[in-house]
Amino acid sequence: MTISIRIALAILFVDNVVVGAWNAIWPASFYANFPTVDLTPPFSEHYARDFGTASLAIALLLGIAAVKPKAHFVIPAAAAYSVFALPHFFYHLTNMVGATVGEAILLTTANAAVALAGLLIILLTVLRDRGAARRGPAPARAAH
Repeated sequence: MTISIRIALAILFVDNVVVGAWNAIWPASFYANFPTVDLTPPFSEHYARDFGTASLAIALLLGIAAVKPKAHFVIPAAAAYSVFALPHFFYHLTNMVGATVGEAILLTTANAAVALAGLLIILLTVLRDRGAARRGPAPARAAH
């Protein structure tokens, strides 16, 4: 189960690094080129850079958790991500003015998938650790 947790964390990490860096470093380019962002004008360099650096901060937590997938890293990282992703999903779900059918499907599907990923990571971590607690401590390894 740990490999599934790591993969999900890595996907969210890469997504946040790409989106965060693009917004923080080239905010006008992000606004002009990232699908559907231009549906919610006007462009604000300040908000774009703030969003980008906040995304990079969340990426840092996700990266630490992916490298060291202990519950005390994974759960706060996935929870921090979910605090962003769930309201983001609901915002786009209820604000589709100007979106084509394809854009609406893209927004809903992509945002639902990543919002659920954060929650799934938390669930898998709790289940993994609960199962490990039921099995008891691992046998001690002989020193070489």
